[in-house]
Amino acid sequence: MNDFDADRREPAEILLVEDNPGDVRLTQEAFEEGRIENTLHVVTDGLEALDFIYQRGEYADVPHPDIVLLDLNLPRLNGDEVLEEVKSDEDHCHIPIVVLTSSKAEEDVVRSYELHANAYLTKPVDPDAFIEIIRSLEEFWLSVVRLPGDCIEPE
Repeated sequence: MNDFDADRREPAEILLVEDNPGDVRLTQEAFEEGRIENTLHVVTDGLEALDFIYQRGEYADVPHPDIVLLDLNLPRLNGDEVLEEVKSDEDHCHIPIVVLTSSKAEEDVVRSYELHANAYLTKPVDPDAFIEIIRSLEEFWLSVVRLPGDCIEPE
C-alpha cells in the first residue's frame, strides 16, 4: 500500500454507465483483478445514470458515486446529455466523470471537455489493452488522485 492508499477510508463507489455487455464484463474483470478495494455499480443508459447519481426511484438508497465512467453512445439519453446535466448541477458537479468510449472523433473529445469531463479515454479494441486501460484508470483515480469524498471528515 502506498501513502495515497492510506488516505482513502473506504472502498470507492464507481458508477459505470455502459450499454455494451462485453465492455461491462471486461471492466468488471479488470476491477476484480485490481488490488484496490472498490464497488462497481453498472447502469446501461443515460436516464438510469441520472437516476443513480440523483438517487431517484429504484436507486434511492444507492451510495453517491465517487467517480463515474461514462460511455457517450447510450440509449435514451446520451453521454453528452448526462455529462452536461451533472456538471451543471452545483450539488453534483464535483463528481469526477471520465468519458470511456469507443469514439476517437475529435469533436467528441472537444465536446466532452467543453462539458467539463475530467478525462477522455478511448476504449481499445483489444481486450487485453482494454483491461490495461481500466487498471491504469483505477490506479490513477483511486490511488493517486484525492477525490472530494476523501476530504470529508468522519462525524
